[in-house]
Amino acid sequence: MSKRFIMRPEETVDFHIKFTWQGIARWYNDVAAQYDSTMATGYVLLNIDQQQGTPSTSLGPKMGMEPTSLSRLLKVMEDRGFIRREPHPEDGRVVLIFLTPLGLEKREHAKDAVLRFNNAVQEKVSKTDLNGFFRTMNKINILIEQLNEELHHEENHS
Repeated sequence: MSKRFIMRPEETVDFHIKFTWQGIARWYNDVAAQYDSTMATGYVLLNIDQQQGTPSTSLGPKMGMEPTSLSRLLKVMEDRGFIRREPHPEDGRVVLIFLTPLGLEKREHAKDAVLRFNNAVQEKVSKTDLNGFFRTMNKINILIEQLNEELHHEENHS
């Protein structure tokens, strides 16, 4: 009989990533709430090109959002006057998202929050540790891609 290795949640990599991300998201949402906004809204605002606009179809992959969730969020943002939609001048199938003056104002609040958080981290975590963290996260992301490829390869050959 083989021994089963049991890990407590706090001994797993994903526990620490999720726990930390939930703390970051909670902080960003608390800051955004002061400006009658949300973290997700701020993230969209930061990913829209201020001069050229951004195709709505390119926002989802940039942000890791499903198209349905993004569509709902864009509708709310449009209703609140943060963004406007315009057809692409050369490709009628594409809708460009632009920031309104109110959206630009909200974008500045989001940018300030991101800078505040990152500056606070950089004050408390050494450059060496941060570089190690970035290398580790990059390796984990590469591993995730490999695991996904293996999984889909197995699915296609079952």
